[in-house]
Amino acid sequence: MLRHLYIRNYALIEELDLDLQDGFSVITGETGAGKSILLGAIALLTGQRADSQSIQEGAAKCTIEAEFDIEGYGLQPFFEENDFDYETSTCTIRRELTATGKSRAYINDSPATLSQLKELGLHLIDIHSQHQNLLLSNENFQLDVLDIMAGNHNVLAEYQKHYTRYKEVEKRLAEAIETAEKCREEEDYLTFQLQQLQELSPTENEEQELEEERNSLTHAEDIKSALYQADTLCNGNEETEGIIKLCRQSQQTINSISKVFPQADELAERLDSIYIDLKDIASEIATAAENIEYNPQRLEEVNARLDKFYTLEKKHNVQNGNELISLMQDLEAKLQLITNADETIATLKKEKAEALVVLEKHIERLRKTREEAIGNVEQSITGMLLDLGIPNAQFRIELSPTTSPTFSGADRVTFLFAANKNATLRPVSEVASGGETARLMLALKAMTSTHTQLPTIIFDEIDTGVSGRIAEAMANIMRKMGEPKKRQVIAITHLPQIAASGKWHYCVYKEDSEIRTISRIKELRKDERIMEIAHMLSGNNVTNAAIENAKQLLKE
Repeated sequence: MLRHLYIRNYALIEELDLDLQDGFSVITGETGAGKSILLGAIALLTGQRADSQSIQEGAAKCTIEAEFDIEGYGLQPFFEENDFDYETSTCTIRRELTATGKSRAYINDSPATLSQLKELGLHLIDIHSQHQNLLLSNENFQLDVLDIMAGNHNVLAEYQKHYTRYKEVEKRLAEAIETAEKCREEEDYLTFQLQQLQELSPTENEEQELEEERNSLTHAEDIKSALYQADTLCNGNEETEGIIKLCRQSQQTINSISKVFPQADELAERLDSIYIDLKDIASEIATAAENIEYNPQRLEEVNARLDKFYTLEKKHNVQNGNELISLMQDLEAKLQLITNADETIATLKKEKAEALVVLEKHIERLRKTREEAIGNVEQSITGMLLDLGIPNAQFRIELSPTTSPTFSGADRVTFLFAANKNATLRPVSEVASGGETARLMLALKAMTSTHTQLPTIIFDEIDTGVSGRIAEAMANIMRKMGEPKKRQVIAITHLPQIAASGKWHYCVYKEDSEIRTISRIKELRKDERIMEIAHMLSGNNVTNAAIENAKQLLKE
């Protein structure tokens, strides 16, 4: 729960340093004193969007920091998953806004994202403002309330696992049908393209080899002449000796002085190695010269096949023959897919049907938990509405199937309400007045709070539209909500009956300095509480009767 709150340079708040307690606390103050500003600052700690205009004029940045008591709330997995330091008893959240528009957030002094603040905030604090009464017309909210009371978290999680599986199969089936239909439209064209490539039947690196062969055939005479000349230089002719014979003579000459010249053996050995290499090279040159011949017919065949390569490469916008091979393989795969499409679709349809059978079993399990919880919820809410001054209240929950499963199940929940005896039950959003809506929402919050571990609940003027005995009843419910150990309920109120019911009382007020008006908040002592409640009862002119009335309210 919220143990300590520090705010600096936020809107009208120059500096606030406040300790908060467990149980039921109330916050009062004149309209415009800064109660909403205080609430806005707390909301920033739960990941709400920041506005640089909220920074106090002339300040470079504002800071909102809160310390929460988290012992016993099972939050260690969140800290471990997000790599934050975990302390068993406390957690510090800080938000900083700069005048330049930058926003920074920290959890236990480690940088955090707004999504991480929101996730943690859901486990720490619930801020209920007047506009949240609109949630009563939201089917998802109504379903969430029923699930909380049903305590079906594990059943819902199991259903959602199978629902996700079902939707994945459904998606794959839709994609397979779409792909098959698209491919069938192109089947004739794909077949024609494949036939052209199969007629060419290219092999790997064939185009490169053909281009090399074409170069050889085109320059056959020049190549043959050069090879014969090289052969002559190596082996010699009638007029000259070749380098092979000369190399052999050099080796023999050096070898003859080996007895008188120590280095001769090494030099002779090297010359002998060169002689062997020259003979091998000369042999290859001679063979190559014999094999080279000018073949116009073969050149024509090579050019014709290369033309086919170039034509198909241009048509398919590829760079070489190897890419043509890849294209041919892709076309074969697509056509095979078309051939196997019916089988694939049939398999996926069967898989989808099986997944739906399993899903429907979990739909029934989930629906049963909800049906079993309806009676207790209706009885609990009706009883609290009676205490809240609606003696003839009727509250029912209508559970009906949806046309198709959703992530939350296959049920639609509708809260039906009637304030008067024998009146027709209709959806809450259609018949409940503002005061009735506020009381119904308080009853729902009080009921669900007993099934959740949420440590801090803040009500922002939930008492709007009520007064007198009803206000006392609302205060009694909020006080009971704050009774469990380490549960904190805070109500921002304008009603003296609720203000007097708080275990702790804080007052927000304005104070004028030399340069600006600032908001402050303080915890009231007993005599200060009397005067504050008397002021709420009688207005600016506090009478003795109002003071006595305030004392009586506090005593009660």
